[in-house]
Amino acid sequence: MIAIPALDLRSGAAVRLAGGEYSREQLRIGDPLGVARMWERLGFRQLHIVDLDAAFGIGANEQVIDDVLAASRMDIQVGGGVRTEDHVERLLERGAQRVVVGTQALEDMGWLDDAASRFPNELIVAADVRDRRIVTRGWLRTLPADILETVHELNALPLAGVLVTAVHRQGLQRGTDLALMEDVVGAASIPVYAAGGIASLDDLRALSDRGVSAAIVGLALYSGAIDPRAAAEEFEE
Repeated sequence: MIAIPALDLRSGAAVRLAGGEYSREQLRIGDPLGVARMWERLGFRQLHIVDLDAAFGIGANEQVIDDVLAASRMDIQVGGGVRTEDHVERLLERGAQRVVVGTQALEDMGWLDDAASRFPNELIVAADVRDRRIVTRGWLRTLPADILETVHELNALPLAGVLVTAVHRQGLQRGTDLALMEDVVGAASIPVYAAGGIASLDDLRALSDRGVSAAIVGLALYSGAIDPRAAAEEFEE
């Protein structure tokens, strides 16, 4: 398993939100490019960028994303508000290795089928989950499908993976939802990325033991609860 730092962007800054709520900003750093360079310097080989403004439909951080992609040697995946194939193509052309798609993909499986065929093994579907249900549109809409039902549908597509975020744990540093992640891994035939609530190296080890391919880590790295160098070294692939 590989540990991947999260770089969430809001109004040009790197931020961390608590509990999947846009109004609850726990951390703000005004130099996101500097943050990306710090994670690379500390030994991380991948980076996960989310444009929160685009995800919530209130703006975009395209220039910041372009700056990070141009300056970094890390393997970077980018998401947040990606709702067209042209947007996917632009991000890949600018240097993203993978593009994370959420609302558009989960609300329109026909669109996802077409996009995955056009960009095989370059898309990660982000399924934000609360109470085993998928939430979209910046966590404002709850879909009727159970997460495991959705994973079974995704298995048929040429995807780079599925990212399951336990939004009820996100930013709280109270431990990840291991039962959820274990069930998703059991249902998935594609790589599983886990996020939400990861608070310690032991959490990362528990996810690895359950077959998770990658873990997206946010506040625990920024706060120092997880030693970045130790995480980068132990979970490098």
